[in-house]
Amino acid sequence: MLKGKHITIYVTGGIAVYKSLNIVRELIKNQAEVQVVMTKAAQKFVTPLTFATLSQRPVLTDNFSAQSSQDDFIPHIKLARWTDLAVVVPATANIIGKLANGIADDLTSTTLMATDSPKLIFPTMNTTMWENPAVQNNINKLSLMDIKIVDPDSGFLAEGESGKGRLPELNTIMVEIFKMFTKPVLAGVNVIVTAGGTKEALDPVRFIGNNSSGKMGIAMANVAADMGAHVTLISTVHDYLNSPNIDEIQVNTAVEMKESLEKVFPKNDVLIMAAAVSDFRPMHKSTQKIKKDADKDLYTIQLQKNPDILKEISKKKDKQFVVGFAAETENLIPYAKKKLYEKNVDMILANDVSKAGSGFNVDTNEITLIRRDKEPETWPLMSKNDIAAKFWEYYDEHIK
Repeated sequence: MLKGKHITIYVTGGIAVYKSLNIVRELIKNQAEVQVVMTKAAQKFVTPLTFATLSQRPVLTDNFSAQSSQDDFIPHIKLARWTDLAVVVPATANIIGKLANGIADDLTSTTLMATDSPKLIFPTMNTTMWENPAVQNNINKLSLMDIKIVDPDSGFLAEGESGKGRLPELNTIMVEIFKMFTKPVLAGVNVIVTAGGTKEALDPVRFIGNNSSGKMGIAMANVAADMGAHVTLISTVHDYLNSPNIDEIQVNTAVEMKESLEKVFPKNDVLIMAAAVSDFRPMHKSTQKIKKDADKDLYTIQLQKNPDILKEISKKKDKQFVVGFAAETENLIPYAKKKLYEKNVDMILANDVSKAGSGFNVDTNEITLIRRDKEPETWPLMSKNDIAAKFWEYYDEHIK
């Protein structure tokens, strides 16, 4: 989603400057082109060389520095025209006040003033400063200018106090950046996503489960919501959800997931069955914790098959587009094609979980998209957020 995008990162003087290094690194990993601009105060915390090394570009610090060549003697205008998205992180009360009141007295403020592309601001400061009426008035002014402000988090602050003013976590920041490039192409589409591995109880403390983290399903839900869809997420795990467009239903077992899915399926347009549903569950659940017997080495658990949720729900589809996942360790495409027809689904997203960086409990995946009467399409290894974005773009272009 960020490949080839021109993103300018404006780093202003606050203790959170060091966290901006991770943001630059993450943007580069997502193939964005990044230009860093630093204020004089920011350079007191981290050297420009550190940002230059990560961004693979010289850091700009001064309108009149020796960095300006003959063909860009007005660097703030050239950079403003180059920028697809301007991100101020961390944003001090000082830069917020300048932007809100039209003050342009250094490279950061003059370039931001000359930039007509979208702007994203991450304020960080002491709680008392954040709550100061002058700062809040400036924040309101920026909002009226269609500048996106992301409220700071609450927690432990650098000066030893606790309160609102912390820079949000990296995942939150990256989600907000992704959203700036997301079009609402799924407005009016109702989506169900299942996520996580089911847990089948043996007793009150033990269960049969699997290694699914739910990250792929969570990414599918978040990106769909960002693109305008209304999402019902049926999940065994709770992770960061970034949109009020997501209704979350928490479940544990396959039977609970099936019952919840059957209730909402008729009212939806798309089902993404990303959950790793256990094939079996214990015939009997002990009401008390099963104790070890000193004279007994072997224990037997009788298992019964769980319902095949995907196969059963596909029998009930009308207009719904149903997508299943196939996590395999061998014969990926033959097994996935078999599942496509046996389950009567419209698409399988298959992945070889034996490959490094693909499958359970990692942030990346390598997906092969399989449909009827079409050649399999393999996507390169990428982040699960990027896979979700690529999938929903594919759905918009080829299915919707």
